Amino acid sequence: MITLTDPQPRPRDARPRRADARRNRARLVEQAKASFAEFGVDASLDEIARRAGVASGTLYRHFPTRLDLVEAVLADQLAALADLGRELLTAEDEFGGLTTWLRAALVHGMSYRGLSAAVLNAAVDRGGVDVADWHAETLQVGGELLARARAAGSVDADVRDADVLKMVGAIAQAAGDGQDGHAQAERLLGLLMNGLRAGAPGH
Repeated sequence: MITLTDPQPRPRDARPRRADARRNRARLVEQAKASFAEFGVDASLDEIARRAGVASGTLYRHFPTRLDLVEAVLADQLAALADLGRELLTAEDEFGGLTTWLRAALVHGMSYRGLSAAVLNAAVDRGGVDVADWHAETLQVGGELLARARAAGSVDADVRDADVLKMVGAIAQAAGDGQDGHAQAERLLGLLMNGLRAGAPGH
């Protein structure tokens, strides 16, 4: 079982990484992302290294603990979620853009089912800022998408950003695993989106 306790802050290495080291790290993060989605965060680290085409020692040089690797995957996914949100800020359909982003946030939440908050807290406690920074960026982008939808009159003016994000998190927790779980999550997201529109002008 993953242990989130790692009280020793890790100094950041200011030296530039060699190109091959950067490639190895990127492959490890991608394979960890796939393995965590398939097997959970207790997936075999040696198997992740094998899938990435590197020795186990290379994995441990980049990520001395399992938590280091989980943090890197979460930071990468949160960055992608923030990037998607920024792209959707120019979508013609404000409500459609918000729906697309909330669906992506839901998929992310279902992949980790509450682990994100635990990892975020552990990262902040030990001085790892990447996850915390991207988490804050993601919340900001989500708030901007909601503000845009409110300004367009497609979302109830009284809708609060924090409430919507908490409801998405609750859906991720409530939905089961497998195909049925994803179908249930999609139905619940649809109910949420209908609720957001309920008090909007013209609805």
